[in-house]
Amino acid sequence: MELTFASYNIRKSIGLDRRRDPERILAILNEIGADVVALQEADRRFGQRPTTLPRQLLEEHHWQIAPVALRPLSIGWHGNALLVRRGIDILDAQPLALPTLEPRGAVRVDLGVGNKRMRVVGMHLDLSGLRRRHQVQAVLGQIGECADRCPTVLMGDFNEWSVKGGALRAFDGDWRVLAPGRSFPARQPVAQLDRIVVSADWRCEGHGVHHSALAARGSDHLPVWARLGL
Repeated sequence: MELTFASYNIRKSIGLDRRRDPERILAILNEIGADVVALQEADRRFGQRPTTLPRQLLEEHHWQIAPVALRPLSIGWHGNALLVRRGIDILDAQPLALPTLEPRGAVRVDLGVGNKRMRVVGMHLDLSGLRRRHQVQAVLGQIGECADRCPTVLMGDFNEWSVKGGALRAFDGDWRVLAPGRSFPARQPVAQLDRIVVSADWRCEGHGVHHSALAARGSDHLPVWARLGL
């Protein structure tokens, strides 16, 4: 079995042309063709934090929204949302609490494909290196407390400029950190802020940064993806 996973910081659907364009974000996701997508900055930051991607529009594009939102107008937790292609079962979903001084968070979903169960975590980590390390440790601790161990994919905007150090050291051992490439800033990318981390169960068939005319102006980040097999 092979699935494509993607992570994309959509900057509240505001592109480099300063227009909020949810249709453009959905078109970029269609270009990628992923089965599971972790979004960052999917909701507005203030008030009721409404989603910037209308639910009806997501449904028209055949996406299921993992039920992690605690506010009725949101699709995510602190802007983190998980989209799942129809045909994949959502078995469980919840937000994860992170130690933070600013609005950051993580979300977890357990999925069923055929007779296999898998876990996906989307996250947007802090700008502070020390806080990032604490947040990664918190995520690993919480998924480690789950009753059933299963193949796991962690992905998101890690805000980690180091190639192998910093918060990434927490993944030494049973984890593999994929660095699909430079994804920030979108116009002239210099940093690998967006990462995908996989448990030892997975084999990686390929990964990369999605470059297209739309993605170059859809957000200040480019999407990253990985094709994984079990």
